[in-house]
Amino acid sequence: MIEKIDLSKTKDVFSAYKSIDFSEIKKKYSDPATVYAFDVLDQKILTGYDIQLACFRHLRDLQMQKTKELPFEYNVSSVAELLKFAEMCPEAESKQPVDLMDWQKFILSMLIGWRNADDGQKRFSKSIISVARHNGKTYLMSIVLCYAFLIESIGRNNLQFLVSSIDAKQSAQLMSYVKETLSTLFTAEELRNRPNPFYQYNEDIGVDLKGLNTSSDMIIAKNTRNRIVRITFNSGTYDGFHFTTAIGDEFGSPKANDHKKLNSITSGQTMGVKSPQFIRISTAYEDPNVEFHQTELAVLESVERDYKRDPDYFNYLVLNWSQDNDDETYKENTWAKSNPLVNLPGQREKFLKSIENERSSSLVSASINSFKNKSMNQWLQTNDNSYVTLDDIESAVINDFDIVGREVYVGFDGSIGGDNSAIAFVYPYQENGEYKFHIEQYSWIPWHDNGSIEAKERADGLPYRELAKKGFCEVEPEPGVIDYESIFKWINAYIDDHQLNVLFFGIDNAAKGNYISTALVNSTSYPIMPISQIPSELSDPTEWLRREFINHKITIKNDPVFKKSLLNSIIRETRMGIRVDKGARRMRIDPVDATIDACYQAKLHFTDYAYADDIDNQIKRMSDEEVNDWYSNPENGLI
Repeated sequence: MIEKIDLSKTKDVFSAYKSIDFSEIKKKYSDPATVYAFDVLDQKILTGYDIQLACFRHLRDLQMQKTKELPFEYNVSSVAELLKFAEMCPEAESKQPVDLMDWQKFILSMLIGWRNADDGQKRFSKSIISVARHNGKTYLMSIVLCYAFLIESIGRNNLQFLVSSIDAKQSAQLMSYVKETLSTLFTAEELRNRPNPFYQYNEDIGVDLKGLNTSSDMIIAKNTRNRIVRITFNSGTYDGFHFTTAIGDEFGSPKANDHKKLNSITSGQTMGVKSPQFIRISTAYEDPNVEFHQTELAVLESVERDYKRDPDYFNYLVLNWSQDNDDETYKENTWAKSNPLVNLPGQREKFLKSIENERSSSLVSASINSFKNKSMNQWLQTNDNSYVTLDDIESAVINDFDIVGREVYVGFDGSIGGDNSAIAFVYPYQENGEYKFHIEQYSWIPWHDNGSIEAKERADGLPYRELAKKGFCEVEPEPGVIDYESIFKWINAYIDDHQLNVLFFGIDNAAKGNYISTALVNSTSYPIMPISQIPSELSDPTEWLRREFINHKITIKNDPVFKKSLLNSIIRETRMGIRVDKGARRMRIDPVDATIDACYQAKLHFTDYAYADDIDNQIKRMSDEEVNDWYSNPENGLI
């Protein structure tokens, strides 16, 4: 039976590691990757939380491999073969083979070592590798691609391999690394003072050496018809290809956030391709909403819930060398978390000084967030007018909150055109004597204007159909338009089912004439207030909500719809005050708008002049017994 480990609550990998007996694994496995995992978890090597988690996953998987719960196995022979090949691959600058560091061997071993137990194919068909810039990501991927082209293709014909990046310059760099590696392997009689087994191997497979010295977009082995192709993400197409190994460089960029193109790579790999792998490498970028980072978070969350073994992520590898928090930007002794090359013997001081100089330059040019993205590998919003930061949002997430029977402030943002509709519930509560507010939302998703729900999901960057199953939203049925009668029924049922005491119901003024507000006024006793969507009306609740996030007085569910709407929101300043707006037309901020409507009165809840704290409304909120007690209390001046 699998021991239940849930790191999503504790975030303490070291304690979980110490609670489990890994002595048999340590005794059985001495390969570099497993040694690295033990060194990290024994705190001999400094890494961030995400790599600690990856190391813990590896050791746990070794314990459970070849079982019904985990039908994979770790093949140390495959690992040894790849690492032996890597020893011969030249580094781009020196043109000579170099000794790989432990963390680099860990990457290669995870990619190649884990296999399906039944057929031996690679387990991790999809991988994300992320590390700060100048740490040799491109060099490492050239090794992976050359190994696939020269070794894994032996005895196989008509294979296709992909080199890609966001623009021509970046994809050309990776292709250049691959060509230089192949050229050295084919022309050097000796490597590391040993005979080179690949010397003149180009003649056996039919690779033209002259072609390796050109800027061509393809490397062809004429005798096997295997080929490596270079395709630029923003100007090329992947349709019609079936890649065995595909490398996407800097695919964390917002420019590489086209779901249709990304899917065309992976869908091509499912067409009878043996051991396919799609490996995306990147540093962090300014937009945390991109699919690259959202996938990172989803996989890591699944790994945290170790006991669940979510099948959706069995075949997904995420290795992310990153700083753990913003403060570490100024703690040089922690920089190995995002820059593992810092630990290269003899290079530490030089490397640290280089990063420190970059930080100084970024402070002078007011681009410190860009420095955090690229040199600390942290996903942040670099926009100075962002409404709330990613850190503030993530720190607000809690796992459980019982809403039954609570007082609540409600806000509703109605759909105009093809926009989503959203309702927000703001629950005031106290925790350890501290006043807080818990916020939950629910959205209705129209798709008629997009043509299909698939197109709507691509446009908004959210898997609405999956999120609907988790209770965060509802996809409108055919013909894909908002059904206000259905929304009205949902609202009443939700409030009744959870026995909520509605203190205030704010509805955006643009929607006050629609079915919802009219129906609510005519059939409920909720204190309903239409709110004009202008800065003079909304500036105070907008600023209040932002401040409460910063002060950690807000809690939310781990709701991708709400989190993304918060990240999409920016501040607009006007002569009449501030308001939230979306950074681009396609971005959705409806749940935030609905929340601000609810906060029009929620912000006053714990004040002496709260809307719900006048005598009449206090009495309305009391039970019969409480009313009797209140009237009979001499301090209230009534008897």
